[in-house]
Order: sequence, then C-alpha cells, then structure tokens
Amino acid sequence: MEHSFGLTKLNSEEATILELQDAMNKGEVTSRELVMYYMYRIATFDQSGPMINSIMEINPDAIFIAEALDQERKLLGARSPLHGVPVLLKGNIETNDKMHTNAGALALENHVSSRDAFLVQKLRNAGAIILGKTNLTEWANGMSSSIMWAGYSSIGGQTKNPYGDYFPGGSSTGSGASVAANFATIAVGTETSASILSPSVQNAIVGIKPTVGLISRSGIIPWSNSQDTAGPMARTVTDAAILLGALTGKDESDPATWKNEHPNMDYTAFLDKDGLINATIGIFRNVAPEKYRDIGEYDERLFNDAVAKLKDSGATVIEDIEIPSFYREWEHNKMNFEFKHSIEHYLQSLPAHLPIHTLNELIEWNEQNTEKALKYGQDSLKYQLQLDNPLKNQKYILESITDLYYSQNMGIDHALQKYGLDTILFPSYVGADICAKAGYPSIAVPAGFQDNGRAFGITFAGTAFSEPALIRIAFAYEQKTKHRRMPDLIGGR
Repeated sequence: MEHSFGLTKLNSEEATILELQDAMNKGEVTSRELVMYYMYRIATFDQSGPMINSIMEINPDAIFIAEALDQERKLLGARSPLHGVPVLLKGNIETNDKMHTNAGALALENHVSSRDAFLVQKLRNAGAIILGKTNLTEWANGMSSSIMWAGYSSIGGQTKNPYGDYFPGGSSTGSGASVAANFATIAVGTETSASILSPSVQNAIVGIKPTVGLISRSGIIPWSNSQDTAGPMARTVTDAAILLGALTGKDESDPATWKNEHPNMDYTAFLDKDGLINATIGIFRNVAPEKYRDIGEYDERLFNDAVAKLKDSGATVIEDIEIPSFYREWEHNKMNFEFKHSIEHYLQSLPAHLPIHTLNELIEWNEQNTEKALKYGQDSLKYQLQLDNPLKNQKYILESITDLYYSQNMGIDHALQKYGLDTILFPSYVGADICAKAGYPSIAVPAGFQDNGRAFGITFAGTAFSEPALIRIAFAYEQKTKHRRMPDLIGGR
C-alpha cells in the first residue's frame, strides 16, 4: 500500500497548487510532508517499479528548506501561491546548491554551478522548493542520432513515458514525465523547438512555451540565442499559469527580457471558464505526415473532437487556414551556428577543474569515453565543429533575418491578421518549429487518449506576448473537456 506521509486530507496525487495552499494554510498538510511524499513516489516509481527514470538528482536540502518554509508560513504567512510547493528543474538549469548542472553530459558530470539561474532566483523568492533536477535529451538534443531516442542522456539514461511504451517526447522529457507521474507539483522545462510542447503532448500535461524574452535565459545551458526559452509544465492550465507568473521578469543580463512591457503579470487573471465564447480560432489541418515527429502521433478523431468542442463552447472556428511559410525549407544552419557559438561560450566559462572548456575538447572527451558517452554513435557535435566564425558568417546573418521574416510576417502574424484570429490551433505540436523561429508562444493541452492508450494533445499558438489570450482559451477548453487522467504506474506498465 502506498504511504501517504500525512497527506490524507486531499488528493495528493493530482492536487493543484491552490488546493495545496489551502490545505497548508489550514494546517491539514505541511510542505515537509509534501516533499517527503513526492520523494517516496520518486523512489517507488521513478527509481524502482516501472522505472520512469525522469529524475536526475534530488536536492539533499529539500526537506530542510520545506521545514523552514513551514515555519515562515506560521509566523508571516505565505509569500506567494508557490510558497512551500515542490518544483523540478530540467537538468540544464543552473542552481547554486548541492546539485549538479550537466545537461546530461558525462563530461560535465561533476559540474556544480556557482550561481542560480535568474528563474531559480525568482522561484526561491516566491517560496518554491527546488526538489530536484530532471533527465533530458542530452545537450537538449544537441547529441542526437538516428537511433537515439528522445529523453536519453549519458548520465540519466532513458526516460520512459508513464502511460506505456510510447514516445516520451523531448528534450524536456524528464520534466514532462515527472509531472505526469506526480513526482512533483510542477516542473520547468526549456525549449528551442518543441522541447516543452512535445513531452507535454506525449505525457498528457499542460506545457507553455512562452514568448522568447518573457523568461530570462540567464543561467540556462544554451542552445540557440534566438529561440531558447524556459517554460512551465504542469497538470493543469491553472498551475502552469501560476508558475509562468513566478518565472517572468526583466533581467539586466538578458536583453531579450527588456522588451516585455508587463514583466510581473498575474496570469491567473485570465483563467476564464467562458474564455471560448467570442474567441476566433483558426484550424490548421494541412499537415503532411512527415511533419509529425513520431509514427502514430496524430489522431484525426480526437482532433475533430477538439474542434467540435471549441465550436460547442462558443468559439468561432475558421477551418483550413493557410500559413504561407509553413512548408518552406527553413535555414537550419542558423541553428547550428548558434549552437556552436552558445556552447563554446558556455564551456569557456566553466571552472578550471572540469575536463572540457571548448567544443573540440568535448568531442575528444566523448570519443575517449565512447562506450559511455556515445552509446548510440552520436555525431552531431562533429558537424557543429566544422562551422567557422558563427557571428560574422554571411549565411548566418542572412538566415537569421530570413527566419524571422518568414515565421512572423509570412507565418503566424500573417495568418492571425488575414483571418482575424485570436489563436491558431495545431494538432499535436506540429506548429512548434514555426513558432520557435518566430519566438512566439504556444500552449499544449491534453485532448484525450487514443484507442491504444497513447496520449494526444493540441497546441494553441499566437503572436508575441499573447500568453493571456492563449491561457484564457486553453483554460476554457480544459474545463470543458477534463481530458487529463493519471497514468497507472502500478498495473498499467
């Protein structure tokens, strides 16, 4: 029988942030009990039993931090809705504590950061408890090979989908699986293209990939300067909105955050159960099979059901909208140039005792430790090494502005303006790439389960800083459908 660790007066497995706050304020449960309960579940289901393998490390000070926050609540009250709430962080987010920040790479196995990422400072100030680090696709998919599955890292191994033997999504795989399996209340992922949306769809949770610049990237191991962002992953739109509000803010060291006119917005203000009434939603259906990143990802019946529910809930639905640039051949070298520059810059900043400080040293180290570091023959890093002088390369400069023009002016913005839309609905997360290149937000929400038990999701996308509208629409859809359901970790795998 599963141990409750004192959590007998609320549905601890699916408890939301607001339910937890109410219970803690009433003295029905403590933050300490909550941390212990999640640690028990991690030990039982993540590191044993079905072996979901979503957690890279546990914060050894989590219980102490929880006890201090419990005492603070009694004396001063709660700091915010996140006071005493455990949160997990993707393994590429720096924390100035006893945990490592290594992006899943063996060469960085012993790296302990000397700083908190800006978003981690925000979480600590809000009273959240950093419970641990989650597994990820190594280097946020910078190592990928044709036979290496998403969610694999040399340090963390392979993360599994809690719902069964299905694609787990990547690269924020551990963050997605851990939230789905109730190993924490909420988690933070990062996305360059689809890395929050993909595991959210595959694990029947809510994931928000925000506008680039809404959340500071300082203290996150980088991939692409133009596309990187962190974002919330949660079991409900409400929890995702609360976490998003806590993560945002202007950071003097990240110029992308300077353009946000409302850096401290309360996104719970947009949780409107009638939010679909008078909303105008464009349905993008013209998706070729190759645009789906995994076989069996699309379910036409479930997508049609989602569209029907939008109509029934009062939305104006415009079918078969066109996005002119959706099928263009994107300049993928831009991403490679940015990866090389970003990783070189990051490695050069690492402490002297670590074995690598350049991309070339990383490649050599991996080749010297092939059996452990290159289990699947990953060779993507070698390609990046061939790119010279990224920041003055003519192709990179032209591709950077070309990407923005076609993803924004001839992409998302074009469709929104042409059809008078509040949002675009994509099946699964097929719109992730164009939204990522535009730096625009998307929110993934559960849309049911296929006949074989695999989760299916949909994605609402919009223009820059349209998170309020996306949250309003996604919340209303979620409340009308209630598709989220727990995975059966005891008998289902």
